Amino acid sequence: MATYDFVFSTLGLKEWCGSSQSSAPTSMAQLLSKTKGEEATETSLWELPFPSMDALNKACPAFPQSRDLTRGLEQGFLAIKDTLSVVLDPITQPLSWFLDGALYGMLNTPWWIIIPILLAVVFVVTKSWKLVGFVAGSIFLLAFIDHYSYAMQTLSIIFVCALICVLVGVPIGIAMSRSDLMQRMTIPVLDMLQTLPPFVYLIPLIFLFSVTESKLYGIAIILYAIVPVIRLTNLGIRLVDKDVIEAADAFGMTPRQKLYKVQIPLALPNIMAGVNQTIMMSLAMVVIASLVSAPGLGVLVLRGIRNLELGVGLVSGLGIVILAVILDRVTKASLARINAAQSQ
Repeated sequence: MATYDFVFSTLGLKEWCGSSQSSAPTSMAQLLSKTKGEEATETSLWELPFPSMDALNKACPAFPQSRDLTRGLEQGFLAIKDTLSVVLDPITQPLSWFLDGALYGMLNTPWWIIIPILLAVVFVVTKSWKLVGFVAGSIFLLAFIDHYSYAMQTLSIIFVCALICVLVGVPIGIAMSRSDLMQRMTIPVLDMLQTLPPFVYLIPLIFLFSVTESKLYGIAIILYAIVPVIRLTNLGIRLVDKDVIEAADAFGMTPRQKLYKVQIPLALPNIMAGVNQTIMMSLAMVVIASLVSAPGLGVLVLRGIRNLELGVGLVSGLGIVILAVILDRVTKASLARINAAQSQ
């Protein structure tokens, strides 16, 4: 007699339970019990199992098991997979073109052109020769240990994905700041994206897209990294002083003028902080996305884990740390410039 037989007897469902047999395979404990001719013993209160789906299934074979739930979810996803692919493929194909184009351009342009361009961008953004020297030394170190191509692949993916995150995330954050309803609808989605483990992003995408397509890891990186720029854009605009908004209204500014000439400039430090966090999260996800064919330093980390090559794993990990420091210092220096300009 199963523990929860009384539940189905009380509800009058005994006949329904007897009309179906469980599809679950017989456990080893049940086989041994039948072989030895042992009779079921009454379960004590101390050992009473929680009335879970599997525990109720033992009392009533017609009651579904937890594996029926997961199998049903999988079958439902597979049933709509082809339809989703038909809809999503054309929409996401430009992402593959951007990623492939960035990788091709970065790897097929000579290093003596790419490195000066990167240093020029750093100087334009930060106006700091000290930081330019640090970035130059870091890139030359990576090139000296033959990690230049891997580092450039990682940077290419981060540039494309972070740019798309900003282009998509900032408008969403602005829309959230202008509508409380939009904020209430968006925050649960952002909470879900922020709390899902990074590996979970890859599971449905593997079924939807081919592993050879760049958009597979591109979408995973964007979904993982877009949250900070949306949140901080919304927060920055909402934190703009109400007196400033009232002054703008007194001058007869339209909502569009207030947004572009007052709210966004004052919220720019928060927006740049969100961009900084988005770039850092993109770098973190690029390493994990190497599991689904994302190129870059993450491939070397994965090789070190698979082949137990300690040196390869440590050196490539050091390269990732160097890239993280470069990106963090550059974005924070640009943020400091914006704050200094606003305080004048």
